[in-house]
Amino acid sequence: MPKMVIGYTTGVYDLFHIGHLNLLKNAKGLCDKLVVGVTVDKLVEYKNKRSVIPFEERIEIVRNIKYVDAAIPQEELDKFKMWEKLNFDVLFVGDDWFNAPSWREMETKFNEVGVRVVYFPYTKGTSSTILNETLKKLRDQ
Repeated sequence: MPKMVIGYTTGVYDLFHIGHLNLLKNAKGLCDKLVVGVTVDKLVEYKNKRSVIPFEERIEIVRNIKYVDAAIPQEELDKFKMWEKLNFDVLFVGDDWFNAPSWREMETKFNEVGVRVVYFPYTKGTSSTILNETLKKLRDQ
């Protein structure tokens, strides 16, 4: 019997939109079990940002997406530490990380333990940042 392939991805998933859904749907298509790390509010703040939707609500939304087998808190940026806990086989990340110097080192570590890194393109024209900016403009009118 073939080994079950476990996939892992992370995100803030604030103002959940079609880009988020596409990523989760595509990731689930490439693994048997998809585990999703949802960024806790404290970690979102490291970018000097704040999520609109509180963590408890964001993780509940992600947990109820049919492509997601488990949603867990992402409390630190180091995805390798999460691999040490979960032993996933495939890591799904946005293509904005592709060839980023800080990420190359992480990818090397994953290669050494047999984890495949799959880059997904961002959905053109859709992002929580754009949604936030649009909402702010509407509120300021």
